[in-house]
Amino acid sequence: MTKADMIKIVAKQIGMDKEVVSTILESLLKSVRQNLSDGRQIYIRGFASFILKKRAAKTGRNISNNTSLEISEHFIPYFKPSKAFKELVKAKMV
Repeated sequence: MTKADMIKIVAKQIGMDKEVVSTILESLLKSVRQNLSDGRQIYIRGFASFILKKRAAKTGRNISNNTSLEISEHFIPYFKPSKAFKELVKAKMV
């Protein structure tokens, strides 16, 4: 499913114009990106958490030049579904 498909479905479900739903979805996604990039984590009860995971510094390899390089410690965004969400998906996939 694409973002456009999602917008179409939500607009139909709630009876709103696609442009309004698109603006709301874009605003939500922008807020998630901005808060995570500012170091704040997001918790949506019953759905998921958007958190930051710390990756330790390590030595990597550039195989094309056969050289090693240091990768500094950094944070990555991580999506952690809620228990209810995981159980719903498991039940549907059986």
